[in-house]
Amino acid sequence: MNDFFEFYNNLSNLGSMSEELEQNITSSLEGIDAASRAEAGNLKYDYYIPFAASDDLLLIEKWADEDALKAHAETPHYARLKELKPAYVTDTLVERFADR
Repeated sequence: MNDFFEFYNNLSNLGSMSEELEQNITSSLEGIDAASRAEAGNLKYDYYIPFAASDDLLLIEKWADEDALKAHAETPHYARLKELKPAYVTDTLVERFADR
């Protein structure tokens, strides 16, 4: 069975997410998701707003292997996401799971 890595990034404490803030986040992230999905080794890259915690933004990523994940961290769109985080994120929780 192939290994895969799944990351849950809980970008929390966005405050009471108004419609305007949600639109700003959505437009700021535009293109990052598509570019990430187009990378070799990407199996999933999706953002979610949890029903019970509408102040949070959840990112779920799946990568075919560690090399694909490392390559992702070297891309321009990954760098762009790192630039955006301070404007919207006050807390990040990363959980990593591997199927072996």
